[in-house]
Amino acid sequence: MPENLVSIEAVSKTFPGAQVPALNNISGVIRAGEIYGLVGADGAGKTTLLRLMAGLLVPDAGRITVTGLDSVTKSDLIHERIGYMPQRFGLYEDLSVQENLRLYADLRGVTGEARAETFGRLLRFTGLAPFTKRRAGALSGGMKQKLGLACALIRKPQLLLLDEPSVGVDPLSRRELWKMVGDLVDDGIGVVWSTAYLDEAERCDTVLLLNEGELLHDGSPGELTGRVEGRVYLISGIAEEDRRGVLAGCLKHEAVMDGVIQGKKLRLLVEEGKNLPDLPGEADLAVPRFEDAFIDILGGTEGGNPALTADMKSVRISDDGPVIEAKGLTKKFGSFTAADNITFEVGRGEVFGLLGPNGAGKSTAFKMMCGLLQPTAGRARVAGLDLKTATSKARSRIGYMAQKFSLYGELSVQQNLEFFAGIYGLTGRERRAATERMIDIFDLEGYASTSAILLPPGFKQRLALASSLMHEPAVLFLDEPTSGVDPLTRREFWNHINSLVERGVTIMVTTHFMDEAEYCDRIALIFRGQVVATGSPDELKSASGAPDASLEEAFIELIERESGEEPV
Repeated sequence: MPENLVSIEAVSKTFPGAQVPALNNISGVIRAGEIYGLVGADGAGKTTLLRLMAGLLVPDAGRITVTGLDSVTKSDLIHERIGYMPQRFGLYEDLSVQENLRLYADLRGVTGEARAETFGRLLRFTGLAPFTKRRAGALSGGMKQKLGLACALIRKPQLLLLDEPSVGVDPLSRRELWKMVGDLVDDGIGVVWSTAYLDEAERCDTVLLLNEGELLHDGSPGELTGRVEGRVYLISGIAEEDRRGVLAGCLKHEAVMDGVIQGKKLRLLVEEGKNLPDLPGEADLAVPRFEDAFIDILGGTEGGNPALTADMKSVRISDDGPVIEAKGLTKKFGSFTAADNITFEVGRGEVFGLLGPNGAGKSTAFKMMCGLLQPTAGRARVAGLDLKTATSKARSRIGYMAQKFSLYGELSVQQNLEFFAGIYGLTGRERRAATERMIDIFDLEGYASTSAILLPPGFKQRLALASSLMHEPAVLFLDEPTSGVDPLTRREFWNHINSLVERGVTIMVTTHFMDEAEYCDRIALIFRGQVVATGSPDELKSASGAPDASLEEAFIELIERESGEEPV
């Protein structure tokens, strides 16, 4: 039996001003040579528990020991034995990769020959050796996470704490991170991997599932997924244009606890003891996923929310051509070509996804389509308007939600909504009505006077989406809209998005979450600045040579085939 690195005994923590505890009577152990998944929604208590284990917070009740040391009285000694990678990129963006490593080596007392050997080992381990002179702020998302991991490993720890290390990271980089962590575990290190991505929970030896400060499960992933065996179905044979409407109807049925679009199929979770409702198409039992069990243990998701589009008129666009059109879009930054001859079309009421590894050029293409970047060559049209010659008029038809929270942090929720209503030309009674409507639809009433910067992550994303919809746009651009948010919030977002599509709104979305990409009608896969594949999620799976593979597996296969590199 591996040794216990961490012992958590009836730990509770409540922050000043909070009405409920961040953690309530949590107990458990972390053993050497295993990966522990610390899993839960936003506000579940994951980061609080990690910081308590790291000796950065003091529990209100209970006790934590790390490698036999009390986390309160021996925190300095604990810091020497652990590695900790915080949720937000905690390195110095103005320093190079090499300079960040030197700084952390100074802080951890790694000097002389040991320093040179450590740097060489970590640069090989992370694949960052060719980038030692690059400024940390200029790294891609995946490379930033690898640098953060390297700095956490400057001194070999007995315990490695990783707080959501894969947020905003593409599938290729995510797989590389998992391989690196797996190698550390093989070397006897204990790892705690915090995540809101539930497919990652399935890769862990043990899962600690938290919700609102309560521990719901402590055991293997399989022990939890077993609870929904025989209750998960894949529904096939539904016309593609009917999928969203059928899903919305299913979510209103009392027997259905959860439902998502999975390519051409629907995936439904049925409540225990109840029967699947009568549906068009054919129903087959599916292998349960951890996400199914997570939704089940929380009591299911809420049904579709038609309030967003209840009073919204169907979108009408005078031009009969494509709603979004890219022709030969090229963008150069000096001698570097970020986007190269990108061409695609998107029809009315279609959800179109731009996928690709970090640094592939999809964000550049996305920003040109929104009118935020002018192309070096080529043309972008939205709702029949050329973004170069009719920029202002085109933007009045567009809603835009940025990848990073881009609203005004010092303004309250209500002030942000009123400001964006004004930006989109709403005044007087119309502006007040739109603001009140968005506060009601997105359940922001309790936060109306709260500064946006203080909102929980899920509510920040709600506010950002609400702000982009104030003027009922015909076209909506969503740049990684659910990055870092939990599955419940993700479901809520896509219920809203699906209802918009039913009204004829055209959606363009970027995402690193492959299950989310299944909602797209079509996807353009971008690599090294070019479109290398286009098609529906199922068509991309077929193109990868494995029609029954997951979209993530297809993504990795297509990119590796294009790059000519061997799988990691």
